[in-house]
Amino acid sequence: MKKAAYGHYEITAANLKPLNDFVIVADMMFEQRQTSAGIILLNDNGTGMGIRPRWAQVYVVGPEQTDVKPGDWICVAHGRWTRGIDIEDNGVKKTIRRVDAKDILLVTDEEPMDDTMSTAEHVESKHRFG
Repeated sequence: MKKAAYGHYEITAANLKPLNDFVIVADMMFEQRQTSAGIILLNDNGTGMGIRPRWAQVYVVGPEQTDVKPGDWICVAHGRWTRGIDIEDNGVKKTIRRVDAKDILLVTDEEPMDDTMSTAEHVESKHRFG
């Protein structure tokens, strides 16, 4: 029986070998968030408010990657990751993505509180130059 191209695959981190300095992440934060004050921010993926960096946990790294290691949490610039691939690792379903190593903004060894919220608004300037 053939497996569908979009189905999940049984794989472990030990069997996955990224090339060069590539970083593969799992558990990228797309779901609702809660601020440190307890305010729940709904899932903003795909909206204007969702244009922001995302936190993800490093799953496996390539042999040339020296800045991060598996288990680290990294903050990645908006949109600098691939579409997710669903896998199953020892019975646990995960969605993994490759991120551009040059677009890693921050790294920490503790799971971060993702309570970022943009208040930026596009305001047309009334000033004229020239």
